[in-house]
Amino acid sequence: MTDGFLGVDEVRPAVLTIDLHRGHLDPEVATLPLPAEVSRRVVEANVRFLQAARDAGLPVIHMVTSYRDAEEISGNAFWRAIADTGATRANVLRHNLAYLPGTQLMPGVLADGDRVVSTKKRYDCFLQTDLDFVLRRLGANTLLITGVNTNSCVLATTIAASVRDFACIVVQECVDTVDGPEYAEAAVECIRRAFGWVLPAAEALDHVRQAAALRSH
Repeated sequence: MTDGFLGVDEVRPAVLTIDLHRGHLDPEVATLPLPAEVSRRVVEANVRFLQAARDAGLPVIHMVTSYRDAEEISGNAFWRAIADTGATRANVLRHNLAYLPGTQLMPGVLADGDRVVSTKKRYDCFLQTDLDFVLRRLGANTLLITGVNTNSCVLATTIAASVRDFACIVVQECVDTVDGPEYAEAAVECIRRAFGWVLPAAEALDHVRQAAALRSH
């Protein structure tokens, strides 16, 4: 029987976090930082949600951006053009180089049993990574997505997942962006209109639990 809300025959969920690393969220070392108070809120919300998801038996996959050198970053024409300008992401050529602490996940995010994919180099988490392989091995068809930035990596990855026929739920309080609230909300509206759902953490997990309960009867 098809799940009436999410549109899949059987909800098989996994949590996907995007760039919950120090390069965005630790004011001490971040190269493309969110405001300190926003960072604190996002990390705390994710830690709570991830623990609840693990308690519900959901697998957790963490995507982490990491570059060997600046040349891997500057291959993107737009990033090269805005580097060292007045743009929000002007520091992009120094962001999350592999030998810097920015590639480390924030304290409290990673737990035993989680999976980490650290070969992400562009906004789309599927591009040239083994994320699709990991999800297929888990049998997942429904993604609960969190992380940074709402209007770039979260949006691009939700689109990429949607066109691969995953059901996508972006967890509302667990995403944000360096670009400010108006851009976060614009991205959320794009997702709601065309690519998936944007729900509070408790509601997202409730849908997953209800689907599991229906499946067991």
